[in-house]
Amino acid sequence: MSPLKILQKYFDGNLIGFETVSEHSRIVADKALSIARSQRHLALDLPFIEEAALLHDIGVSRIHAPDMHCFGKAPYICHGILGREILEREGMPRHALVCERHIGVGLTALEIVAQKLPLPQREMSPISDEERIVTLADLFFSKKQGELDREKSVHEVRRSLARFGEEKVAIFDSWLGHFGILPT
Repeated sequence: MSPLKILQKYFDGNLIGFETVSEHSRIVADKALSIARSQRHLALDLPFIEEAALLHDIGVSRIHAPDMHCFGKAPYICHGILGREILEREGMPRHALVCERHIGVGLTALEIVAQKLPLPQREMSPISDEERIVTLADLFFSKKQGELDREKSVHEVRRSLARFGEEKVAIFDSWLGHFGILPT
């Protein structure tokens, strides 16, 4: 089944949520593919990157986000693990890990415990280059209505991540260096 059909299946009856997430995810996929294609020296799985980017926010369909007409019970922070559960049921375990690991620049088990987040106490940080590329691309775009296609600058992303600690900014900067992305 195509990523779009899978999104439609889980956003069934929620056209606003579906349109928001599918548009955001298409933009993230395009950015991720642009980054990946510039990495000719790496053996990256481009079809996987595109599919994972298109599905990375599928868990939003199960959270409580009235602005997107999502009326589930879980808080927003849970959309990654909910996405993992959905995609594991769909038989897509690699894609499922991207869902779980794309929150910010990733979450450590220590952060989950220290912040008392309603998440399983395990490492949830991108491991593969494909996972990092999707996560990196996602950082540049919002799901906020009216801002879906506005790409944030590197400075804006750094400022947003700094709220969660300078170590998050350092991870972001290391990814920029690894993938040869110049600050804008």
